[in-house]
Amino acid sequence: MNNNQPKDPITKRDALAFHADGRPGKLEITATKAVATQRDLSLAYSPGVAYPCLEIRDDPDSSYDYTAKANTVAVISNGTAVLGLGNLGALASKPVMEGKAVLFKRFADIDGVDIEVDTENVDEFVRAVELIAPSFGGINLEDIKAPESFIIEEQLKERCNIPVMHDDQHGTAIIAAAGLLNSLQLIDKKLDSVKLVVNGAGAAALSSVNLLKSMGMPGENIIMADSKGVIYRGRHEGMNQWKTAVAVDTKLRTVEEAMVGADVFFGLSVKGAVTPEMVKSMAINPIIFAMANPDPEITPEAVKAVRDDAIMATGRSDYPNQVNNVLGFPYIFRGALDVRASAINDDMKIAAAHALADLARAEVPAEVGKAYGRQLTFGRDYIIPAPFDPRLVSAVPLAVAKAAMASGVARKPIDDLVAYEAELRGRLDPSYANVQRLYQRIENKDYRYVFAEGEDERAIRAAVEIRASNLGHPILVGKREVIEAQLEAMGFSDEKLDIRSAKASQDVNARYAEQLYRRQQRRGMLMRDANRSVNQNRNIYAASLLTNGQADTLITGLTRSFASCLSDLRQVVDLRQDERLMTYSWLSRRGESLLVADTSVHEDPSAEQLAIIAKQTAATARRLGTEPRVAFASYSTFGQPMSRDGKKIQDAIALLDQEQCDFEYDGEMAVNVALSKDLMQSMYPFSRLSDAANVLIMPNLAAANIGYKLLAQYADGMLISPVLQGFEKPCQIVSLSATVQDVVNSAVIAAIQAELRLR
Repeated sequence: MNNNQPKDPITKRDALAFHADGRPGKLEITATKAVATQRDLSLAYSPGVAYPCLEIRDDPDSSYDYTAKANTVAVISNGTAVLGLGNLGALASKPVMEGKAVLFKRFADIDGVDIEVDTENVDEFVRAVELIAPSFGGINLEDIKAPESFIIEEQLKERCNIPVMHDDQHGTAIIAAAGLLNSLQLIDKKLDSVKLVVNGAGAAALSSVNLLKSMGMPGENIIMADSKGVIYRGRHEGMNQWKTAVAVDTKLRTVEEAMVGADVFFGLSVKGAVTPEMVKSMAINPIIFAMANPDPEITPEAVKAVRDDAIMATGRSDYPNQVNNVLGFPYIFRGALDVRASAINDDMKIAAAHALADLARAEVPAEVGKAYGRQLTFGRDYIIPAPFDPRLVSAVPLAVAKAAMASGVARKPIDDLVAYEAELRGRLDPSYANVQRLYQRIENKDYRYVFAEGEDERAIRAAVEIRASNLGHPILVGKREVIEAQLEAMGFSDEKLDIRSAKASQDVNARYAEQLYRRQQRRGMLMRDANRSVNQNRNIYAASLLTNGQADTLITGLTRSFASCLSDLRQVVDLRQDERLMTYSWLSRRGESLLVADTSVHEDPSAEQLAIIAKQTAATARRLGTEPRVAFASYSTFGQPMSRDGKKIQDAIALLDQEQCDFEYDGEMAVNVALSKDLMQSMYPFSRLSDAANVLIMPNLAAANIGYKLLAQYADGMLISPVLQGFEKPCQIVSLSATVQDVVNSAVIAAIQAELRLR
């Protein structure tokens, strides 16, 4: 847990800019079939489209074969209970529904379509959804207030023959049930013997109680309370049919009374609903799930102050054991869609809960623990899987699909479950996970980043984001009054960032100037030049901070050209003995990585330099988790036509052959050949590459720079570029057009380099 987490690291300005920049919103529709010719057009639309239409008319189930229905879920709301904001209306709920669709795609490769229905009338809402249901493989209801949400879900489940689930109810219930199963195992108690107190009687709370009953917890063991107190049999005030169903015979009337001797507490209510005294009164080894968001009913710190035997979970990511719905709904719908389930029933929900519990108990792969910056081992601080655990996509859908088949709601049972599990693992785009792992690898490591251009708004925003994301300690070089005025204008007036300037550090500047003079005196630098550089050139000053142990990494390039920044850094920072100074661009797209080198340093590399760049970039690819297949790019392919660059590349290949390198490499070859396995094998079957290249070594700076800028303009994946290697201390030079995210990415790469230096 990080106690330095800012209370509100996401500002209104940041959030609005995120949603508005570029193409507004968070979604787009992409065609899965090429429509490049008149024949393609005729197949995709008229007259070819008539044939699948007729097939579907005769056999409605064939819609799963000929349309996107099999992988599409509608995310539907009327906006009556948006997050913690209340009734905002249908249109204002659209950003949330788009966000839910993004999570469906990111975690389970499901195409989510957001639909906002502008009515609070239950009958109108149900009828609207019922009429459009045939277009989708499933319906995810979202942000609908109780008790209308219960009625809507029940009626739609009766009227639709596709899976319908209100995630606000069932998602939380499933994740909490998984955490409870594991908590009980840790303290050697059984579900059917513990006493549970639930504070809150909304959709999620009622669903949690009903799910636990289905799993074997006796109803009489559950005391539920709402804002008016304990829900008991005979109570009339504030009751409805759903509360009546969970009422019990009891003389208890308050949550405080109910907590005495309780084994488990589920909070789905409001901040501060639980006091330390109430926690003290609970049984030995109490289980406390304080799930109110954004602030729990009681914090883990407050619990720890009075009990050292409690197991805690919250809805927050900055504490262990987060009850996060993203662990449930993407994977539940994935399994339901894959067997064409007609419903999501209790058996499937229970299967999901057990799968999550089992996954948390299983040995966590080292790379997952490394990604989160700590060893994840089943215990009191790890009872629920981490949201970015890649095993979720195979474990939970598989369990859900099995339960659907066993309970008779699967219309397309899966025969080969082993093959299905392998298919699930291949569904996710590892591009996101690749970058996420880099970020998680340095969380809470407290690396220090010096931003040479600290007055630039992008550097300031990057510094705030780094602090808010627990990625380390940013240092901004610039005038304090300018940076603080910028922070005030951006809405970050409470941020207390580390600001440095040459003017404010005259006591050490003489030492920095003396160091610079000793390094550069035989290259024409006078002592007065060294003093001027340290005091007036922020790159020189920032680099001096770096080399004198005041920072671990340096980021620059926002206001000066790459060549100018590189020249400054070379005056101060030593080069590594085992690396060539070079840059590469890293494109992560649809599960594949492509590295392009050298994009910024060597104008016309020799054969020897090309060979070194190839070895260095291949090693980088391996560090990023990719087995390198290196292609030396050219406009010619294997000597046709012969060119000066082609000859140089052939010489580089010969040098690598002499060294017997342990990675695949070949060239020279045109880029279209290098990136196409089919083209390579059909035209050049003698090629040494077993598949399409994932590392391109460019013949000169012009080709490399043009290539990576084309990637930056048109690539639809995640591009981090340029990435600088070769300095003894990690330095990154971003492009003049870099975004805030580019700056943060470069800082993270620099921190990874710093970590590798320590090994």
